[in-house]
Amino acid sequence: MITGLAAISMLLSCNEQKMETEETKSFAFDYPETRKDSTVDNYFGTEVADPYRWLEDDRAAETEAWVEAQNKVSFGYLETIPYRDELKEKLTELWNYERVGAPSERGDYTYFSKNNGLQNQSVVYRFKTEGGSMEDAEVFLDPNNFAKDGSTSLGGMSFTKDGSLCAYQISEGGSDWRKVIVIDAVTKEQIGDTLVDVKFSGLSWRGNEGFYYSSYDKPEEGSQLTAMTDMHKLYFHRLGTAQSEDQLVFGGERMKRRYIGGYVTEDQNYLVISAAESTTGNELYMQKLNTPNQPIVSIVTGFESDQSVIHTEGDQVYIKTNLDAPNGRVVKVRFGMMEPQNWVDVIPETENVLTIGTAGGKFFATYMIDAIHKVYQYSVDGEMEREIELPGPGSVGGFGGKWDDTELYYSFTSYVYPGTTFKYDIESGNSELYRKSAVDFDPELYESKQVFYTSKDGTKVPMIITYKKGIELDGTNPTMLYGYGGFNISLTPYFSTSNIIWLQQGGVYAVANLRGGGEYGEEWHQAGTLMNKQNVFDDFIAAGEYLISEGYTSSKKLAIHGGSNGGLLVGATMTQRPDLMAVALPAVGVLDMLRYHQFTAGAGWHTDYGTADDSKEMFEYLLGYSPLHNVKEGVEYPATMVTTGDHDDRVVPAHSFKFAAELQAKYSGSNPMLIRIETNAGHGAGKPTDKIIQEQVDKWAFTLYNMGYTSLPNPYASEGAQ
Repeated sequence: MITGLAAISMLLSCNEQKMETEETKSFAFDYPETRKDSTVDNYFGTEVADPYRWLEDDRAAETEAWVEAQNKVSFGYLETIPYRDELKEKLTELWNYERVGAPSERGDYTYFSKNNGLQNQSVVYRFKTEGGSMEDAEVFLDPNNFAKDGSTSLGGMSFTKDGSLCAYQISEGGSDWRKVIVIDAVTKEQIGDTLVDVKFSGLSWRGNEGFYYSSYDKPEEGSQLTAMTDMHKLYFHRLGTAQSEDQLVFGGERMKRRYIGGYVTEDQNYLVISAAESTTGNELYMQKLNTPNQPIVSIVTGFESDQSVIHTEGDQVYIKTNLDAPNGRVVKVRFGMMEPQNWVDVIPETENVLTIGTAGGKFFATYMIDAIHKVYQYSVDGEMEREIELPGPGSVGGFGGKWDDTELYYSFTSYVYPGTTFKYDIESGNSELYRKSAVDFDPELYESKQVFYTSKDGTKVPMIITYKKGIELDGTNPTMLYGYGGFNISLTPYFSTSNIIWLQQGGVYAVANLRGGGEYGEEWHQAGTLMNKQNVFDDFIAAGEYLISEGYTSSKKLAIHGGSNGGLLVGATMTQRPDLMAVALPAVGVLDMLRYHQFTAGAGWHTDYGTADDSKEMFEYLLGYSPLHNVKEGVEYPATMVTTGDHDDRVVPAHSFKFAAELQAKYSGSNPMLIRIETNAGHGAGKPTDKIIQEQVDKWAFTLYNMGYTSLPNPYASEGAQ
């Protein structure tokens, strides 16, 4: 428990606005004692102690007791923040608006998702396409009925081409392991048994006879959430048969790959198989389905490039690839002569990164220009027909549909533009507003601008900074810096209901587009991987230094945040430059760089990170920045709240457990070193609304409180924060 809370609470209530540094640090935390053992590993002659190895067993009684004790401290501390309840009330009010997804036609029905506001999971509705409307829609699937606490979520749906059958996945407690249920889409009655132990899988129907899915052999009981999964398998499930009879199509011992996915082309003529050993690069295979007993044909072998089949017409195959084109291109080739030397460019590579969608007999090319989207419509022959006018600088999604569609729906968003759905007429090129967000937010009160700053080695890095108009650049603004920097993932502008709270307090929200991401293609990605990983941390540090030098904030008012690979980013940054920020928030982070590849699918990240087993040089490089191994005694670390979920089987919670234990053991200052462990939750997907709101409230409350605010800075006032 936390000592002296009553006295501290009385002291804080006497201070109307801010408290002095000495007052914030006038009490100590009674952290749970974390047992140390004598575990030592030897890497190329170097011994590395791992005293908290026992915390890797997240189902052991001792670990569960440790989690409970840590949460008691963390939530006890959070409950003393005087405006935590006020923040929750306000964020709950902001969150309570109707959210409706874009519609899609399947068979005789049009389907859409809707959340009334505070429902833990969105509900799938439908109406008859001919003569029906949203007003008379019926419930098709309500995931809120899957579990009383809302912790079981819908993990995706797949319909047969005629819309008569539907297979959907469910995730329990946020786990990546899924179950698959098949129903008659008309009657909504279940067909056959529930499939189990499905993971990292799509569902793709072959006619109405069955569907393809992927999975691993389930680890032994008790280790499902931690054991390594490295041999993916593609199966075909024939409707009406037992899962034990499912046909192994690809993978397993005869073609061992870590990630395998399969999907049937829209014309139902081909099975496309993607196989990969890591998150970068894949092999591509195809099989003709309209003739029995056809072989699986190899198109691209090796893992040096990424490719996928986006469209087929007869024996003409269209492929999106970055082979010999780091920013991406679209090529066509005849089936049966599919070697890369026969590829013909349809949409050649440009200086900007390409993603592609298909609908209505057209290709929709989304280009990323300095992390901002532009969209162009192309004919199937590669003729650029038009640029699609967007509401402004921001991000788009949804430029895809069926090949015979006449219209499609797309979304647009930015940091100051709530997610909005538009209907697009493919022939005319006209967009019309379909559904505007109902969130209580006035974009006119805020500004979002892009800047370019210089990193340690001279590289120019973009960053988008959002804030309330009229704030003074006097170095006093509370500022949240967010980043990711890995796995070729791009951070493009998006609207967050949670961020409204921060902006309303006069807070600055900054997102840096670090190397390791995909904003400038594969070269930008590679510049932040393996022995270049330090570039990512340097880029993030330089972003913080820019925000301080330009007067947005100061080190006493700067917080850093990131999740997953972004959790690694925060952990490395706070251990390398603890003086830079006041608050650090590493979420579901990869924090033990020597052992990350020993758990679940972690070995698949080796192309970004390398592993400690690769070589002495790689081991030493990883040891040099691994957050867990770089916590030092006598260092003044920022106030830290590590967050994770006890069912996270993507980045196992042991990373966060061990890092928090190390911070608590070695830090002797008065800043809190807390870990907030969400129970019955995973890496993030499918988390119920009530848990999301409370987690966001605690993030903002912890941050402001440890920047010295004992009451909200001019809460919700139009003039902004003091």
